[in-house]
Amino acid sequence: MKVAFLVAPEGVEQIELTDPWRAVEEAGGTPTLLSTGGGRIQAFNHLDKADTFPVDRQVGDVSVEDFDGLVLPGGVANPDALRTDEEAVAFVREFFQAGKPVASICHGPWTLIEADVVRGRMLTSWPSLRTDIRNAGGNWVDEQVVVCTAGPNALITSRKPDDLKAFEEALLREFSAVSA
Repeated sequence: MKVAFLVAPEGVEQIELTDPWRAVEEAGGTPTLLSTGGGRIQAFNHLDKADTFPVDRQVGDVSVEDFDGLVLPGGVANPDALRTDEEAVAFVREFFQAGKPVASICHGPWTLIEADVVRGRMLTSWPSLRTDIRNAGGNWVDEQVVVCTAGPNALITSRKPDDLKAFEEALLREFSAVSA
């Protein structure tokens, strides 16, 4: 199971990156940290700087065919930066076109909205994205984790760090089904 974790150079919520990353590794998968820039990314614990992590590859240098699934961690600044990067948005859209599963937590669905892939889909997020998701044609619900298969791929979404255990279980189930 090869899993891409797509983040901006700064602003990812650290636990929303590190916990799913660990879950993928413990399941025998291979996580890859992708970003729109090289070097290291700066993670945050809410609004405070946390650790930095080395970027494995830049998003413009990889293909959707290289991966079985995609994870979009949250943090407010992270998806806000990703949705303004054409290569990042195109990469997300290509996962849907290829029918491969995508998992997104917290503010991560902002990038999904920009990629125009939430229309007709049920998903959850941090509550402040509710109106954005509805305006983009999605059906927002307030649930711990939502797995929507009403489309070309499985879309796994969760609201916040407190939902990480359920989020990880769902994404591993869906990603494993594709890589099997």
